Amino acid sequence: MTDDAVREFHRLHAAGCFVMPNPWDVGSARALERMGFRALATTSAGLAWTLGKPDGTLTLEEALAHLAAIAAAVRVPVNADLEGGYAVDPEQVAAHVTRAVGTGIAGLSIEDASHDPDHPLLDLDLSVARIAAARRAIDESGTGVLLTGRAEGFVVGRPDIDETVRRLQAYAEAGADCLYAPRISSLDHVSTLVAAVAPKPLNLLVNAPFTTVQEAAGLGVRRISVGGTLARTAWRSFLRTAQQIADGDFTSFADLPDVDGLLGDPRG
Repeated sequence: MTDDAVREFHRLHAAGCFVMPNPWDVGSARALERMGFRALATTSAGLAWTLGKPDGTLTLEEALAHLAAIAAAVRVPVNADLEGGYAVDPEQVAAHVTRAVGTGIAGLSIEDASHDPDHPLLDLDLSVARIAAARRAIDESGTGVLLTGRAEGFVVGRPDIDETVRRLQAYAEAGADCLYAPRISSLDHVSTLVAAVAPKPLNLLVNAPFTTVQEAAGLGVRRISVGGTLARTAWRSFLRTAQQIADGDFTSFADLPDVDGLLGDPRG
């Protein structure tokens, strides 16, 4: 990470709307950078699938190695999907954030899911303490890494917009620079969240065709990400083609992209 990347990431959040797609490996990160995207974000799901695992089963060490590899591969800012900080206790979250900011990232997010089916969200007071601990760790690092607070209610089966507003506002007060509630798919809810966290920026996950960049920008969304959905589309093509091969058909091998041409000659 360079100071320039961190400054650029903060600048992108100051005005307008930008798309921050989610590569799942170094190759996809470099391809997206060369296509002109101004920032990238990692995806825990995309990484897990490359390792033959379902989402939510990564270790901290796997995540940190991935962050370092992606950040070193591109010049644009990289935001880290740090899941829940790989800990529940705020001090452990802070320790893991300290390690994460040393990988070269320009931003990171902390979730509030508990992974307990009976109580799928961490208590609000604990969640706020975790965001505050992440904020303190970043400030003590002197890196200026941008902190995103995530409210996971719509992901874990608690789609309560009022509770989501309450959590995001609390995370903003605890020091989050950007706010994010994945799986929001109602434009009315998007407008509600933009207004609720203003003047801080809102990240919108688009993992289904329910809006456009222009429409989201018009609602005041500052940042758009796609999570694991871009990786999932790659898996769809792979699985469909593999099944065609299993059925004795190679027609999907026509009109393939020039990947070498996109990525350039690494020997050059």
